[in-house]
Amino acid sequence: MEETTLLIRSSPAARAAAVLLAGAAAGTALAQPAWPTRPVRLVVPFAPGGGTDIVGRLVAPTLGELLGQSVLVDNRSGAAGNIAVEIVARAQPDGHTVLLNNVSTASVNPTLFAHVLKVRPERDLVGVTLLAAIPNLLVSGAGFPATSVKELVAYARARPGQMNFSSPLGGYSHLDMLDFAARAGFTAVNVPSKGAGSSAASIIAGEIHFSIVNAASAISFVRQGRMRAYATTAAKRLPELPDVPTLTEAGYPGVGSDNWNGLFVPARTPADIVDRLFAATVQALQREPVREGFAKANVPVAVSASPAEFNAFVKKEIARWAKIIKDNNIRVD
Repeated sequence: MEETTLLIRSSPAARAAAVLLAGAAAGTALAQPAWPTRPVRLVVPFAPGGGTDIVGRLVAPTLGELLGQSVLVDNRSGAAGNIAVEIVARAQPDGHTVLLNNVSTASVNPTLFAHVLKVRPERDLVGVTLLAAIPNLLVSGAGFPATSVKELVAYARARPGQMNFSSPLGGYSHLDMLDFAARAGFTAVNVPSKGAGSSAASIIAGEIHFSIVNAASAISFVRQGRMRAYATTAAKRLPELPDVPTLTEAGYPGVGSDNWNGLFVPARTPADIVDRLFAATVQALQREPVREGFAKANVPVAVSASPAEFNAFVKKEIARWAKIIKDNNIRVD
């Protein structure tokens, strides 16, 4: 992710945020409207318990303190996250309705659901900043017989059409699993879920054979022995699970993606409000409670250098996923 910066206190994003907040506090910004004047609604496109929801709930209290108004998490799952996207795209562009998108809702859905979307995210939303980039894990329930990627692939190949996995329909984990299955030479059926939390519950219960889920939702279950982790989609092994190989090490380079999360607001939101929300978010991500919470939840913090940089990153991500969808002839009716 060359367009993003790991959050450190001396980063350009942190310095810019400090200047913006200091200017606002001192009243030096010209013609700034009063904002926020009421609680800010942070819309999450998935059910509670998944990685995106975790990020939102970790950031919201501190962000609210910095803004001087409560930031209230509003989970609006359904339609692969498109319900939440439409809610925010149609909201008043006054900075009081904010969307916490992830890689799927922000960069996959504009192509995959272009034929049914009632809004155009790339036109009707504007990005504020990246918050996190969460690696993913290929996992199964503890009772699944395979103990390695090689054994999992052999088991699935021997049972054509009998394997299933669970992911939000059309989400990054859905596409990653289809890509992995195609590369590995087996077939599996997706059982659509509302998010990583519900996928994890189905895997632990043995209702689902295996899936790709974000590490923030799965690591604790792996440590408890309730899930088995076969590989990570990250470029390097995760410090929390040093014995779990990468998919590249397991023989599948190029498979998998990060579950990145970022803030968006309705298009036509005044630029100074976008800048102040960016500044407050960067400051919130530096606060000790947030940093500790992210670390405990196994969520790597990342931040864009500016709203403009984040929007350029999102544009590139949309183009990248559009190619993957086209190359694999993926369609959702």
